[in-house]
Amino acid sequence: MSVDSDGTEDAGWDVDPEDEQGVAVLAALGRQLKAWREEAGIRATDLGTEIGYGEDLIRKVEAGKRIPRPEYLDRADEALRAGGKIAAMKEDMEQVRYPKKVRDLAKLEGRAVEMSAYSNHNIHGLLQTHEYARALFEMWQPPQSAEEVERGVAGRMARRAIFERSPAPALSFVQEEVTLRRRIGGTMVLRGQLERLLEVARLRHVTIQIMPTDREEHAGMGGLIQVLKFSDGSAVGRSEGAFNGRPVSDPKRLRVLEQCHAMIRSQALTPRESVAFIEQVLGET
Repeated sequence: MSVDSDGTEDAGWDVDPEDEQGVAVLAALGRQLKAWREEAGIRATDLGTEIGYGEDLIRKVEAGKRIPRPEYLDRADEALRAGGKIAAMKEDMEQVRYPKKVRDLAKLEGRAVEMSAYSNHNIHGLLQTHEYARALFEMWQPPQSAEEVERGVAGRMARRAIFERSPAPALSFVQEEVTLRRRIGGTMVLRGQLERLLEVARLRHVTIQIMPTDREEHAGMGGLIQVLKFSDGSAVGRSEGAFNGRPVSDPKRLRVLEQCHAMIRSQALTPRESVAFIEQVLGET
């Protein structure tokens, strides 16, 4: 958690003014928080002192200009003796806590019954550890602010809920060998990431395959691919090297992506060989 210049904790993240849903939800949330505080007869500065946040941040949250963290709502609930009513607002806050594009992707992943993905530059977002994801966001160009990095990491970690769904979706990942060896964040971060891959690979609904660098034939030269299929028979997919990199849902275009991903899988190591390969790389790291 970051700390403000006056030594108090930072309440959360700024609101993206272009995120209409986020702006509306947070404005309503802020009005409710202010009403609870005023009904309790507590000044903003006194509430801030009690729960460990600056007065300026208290007012920004109440004005709907700052996204509060879950612990902020917990502390405010206790300080204002709201009996859990303020803490219950966390569910509404979760809807807008992360950037809109992350929320939209998470919604699609949350509906998916099957997902196929090929990653060539780094470990797929759903497979990343907290430390690996942070290292990636910190090396982004142009550089992101500390707040943007933290919000990006939080959003990426929230998407990992897909592994806990029931019934579980079928998830297929193909990773380039180089993504296992590139020491994003340093040796210990990479070791933790490789251990995470082995942990996820043990899940019965997850398949992880590795594409060795020495393969002479490779159908993935067009870049990353991802296809999500839904229970109603519809699907959406995207590839860097096809259809200008735009998401597609037309069956004919989806078939192109699926055929390409299927070819990549056939050229990669089998799941069992891939686990052994990851273990080998971990031992060498």
